[in-house]
Amino acid sequence: MKSNSASSASSKSYWKGVAFCLTGTALMGAMFPVMTAALTHVDPFTFTSLRYLIAGIAFAMLLRHREGAGAFAADGHSLGTAWLLGSVGFCGFGSFVFLGQQLAGPDGALDASIMMATQPMMGLLLSSWLRRSPPPVLSLVFVAASFSGVSLVITNGDLLAAIHGPQHYAASGLIVIGAFCWVVYTFGSARFARWSALKYTTMTTWLGLTTIVTVNAILIALHVVPTPTLSTLRSIAPHLLYMGPVAGFGAILFWVSGNRILGPMNGVLFMDVVPITAFVVSALTGLVPMSVQIVGATLTAVALIMNNVYLRRRSLRIAASAAA
Repeated sequence: MKSNSASSASSKSYWKGVAFCLTGTALMGAMFPVMTAALTHVDPFTFTSLRYLIAGIAFAMLLRHREGAGAFAADGHSLGTAWLLGSVGFCGFGSFVFLGQQLAGPDGALDASIMMATQPMMGLLLSSWLRRSPPPVLSLVFVAASFSGVSLVITNGDLLAAIHGPQHYAASGLIVIGAFCWVVYTFGSARFARWSALKYTTMTTWLGLTTIVTVNAILIALHVVPTPTLSTLRSIAPHLLYMGPVAGFGAILFWVSGNRILGPMNGVLFMDVVPITAFVVSALTGLVPMSVQIVGATLTAVALIMNNVYLRRRSLRIAASAAA
């Protein structure tokens, strides 16, 4: 009876993690079309500072409410490591990805979102490097299949035209670096086992903000980016309403919570949902999907489900073997 109860609880927790990751990545995917308009008014560094200031305040208020005044203590963990991960995750991701999106021009939203589909492969390679063991072959196959599906969606099935067309190499390079920053941040959560998902997100957000604001201030002082005016702030207010409370606060909290349950190697595959969401949001503005794009979205979804089932069963076999 206890075994069945434990199995049921484990299954419930697993699907809760799936729901969290799906919700988080869906909310993240919508942020790229939103940023297309925002980046015509402001530079990505200033916007990143404002975005995470809004999200950080929400995180701090929720953490204080849930865990009390002592929730902000280090509790034996390294604040230096938390600062590094927060800087990499928030400053690195926000600055590199959105700068790349801005450089890519009108197609930047889809370009940036498709680059997010490289994160599952990055996650597998990073996990293998940390564990000093090769990644599961089937997971590599599923990741490749999901990336292929995303590519069909973004390129309308015309892969050769995409290969021979004009490339934004600098923009793509920046976006890939930003994507890797987010993978590192996600995997770093495992180092803070005594912190809840909410506390890890809150502490790293505020510690990372010190880097974000400092970099932004230096760039303004050197006249690399303009000083934001009241007119600029008014023009980006609607975009901040989504990017701060929704994509900054809600999406990241769902993402970290889901990865705590599923594990980063399993959870990171959900980043393939990001470009699909970005495509759907773009479609709502008038872009009608072609049949090959629907096939690509289906392929991505199937690969996502298959990899989750495989990794879950593989983990259970490894646990059973260790117990035996």
